[in-house]
Amino acid sequence: MIAARLAELGRAIADDYRDRQPVIVSVLKGATPLVADLARAIDAPIELDCIAVTSFGPSARDSGVVRFTKDLDRSIERRDGLLIEDVVDTGLTLAYVLRTLRARRPASLAVGTLLDKRARRLIDVDLRYRGFEAPDAFYVGYGLDYRQRYRNLPYIGVLRPELLHR
Repeated sequence: MIAARLAELGRAIADDYRDRQPVIVSVLKGATPLVADLARAIDAPIELDCIAVTSFGPSARDSGVVRFTKDLDRSIERRDGLLIEDVVDTGLTLAYVLRTLRARRPASLAVGTLLDKRARRLIDVDLRYRGFEAPDAFYVGYGLDYRQRYRNLPYIGVLRPELLHR
């Protein structure tokens, strides 16, 4: 299912950015497998870059203060940017990242995500590319983690609630 959906998204991205060379910005670490597979599905010239952000909050599910721990290696000024997230839930972290990147004056800036958890959305964010709409749960696998574990699972699963907060 994931491979088929990424093939569809790759075709859509190639069509949307025809005659342009977007910078695909991966949000580390969770989006790494997604961006690797998605990049191979885009039959058009692209560049890859990555950022890392951390949010501090009272629990693994809450967003608090956000800060960049790794910034882009190159400028996106006057370039088309496509930010790729593993999962978008509250939208708080994504809104911060978008504000920061828009201040760098890209020609355009769009967002894609593998999982869209609309049920948890606190801030409306425009997602141009969506892999799957996902119910409110804690997902692991295919880059998604719980305390840095489970990222290497070749599928997406739901973490059992009794394992949270261990």
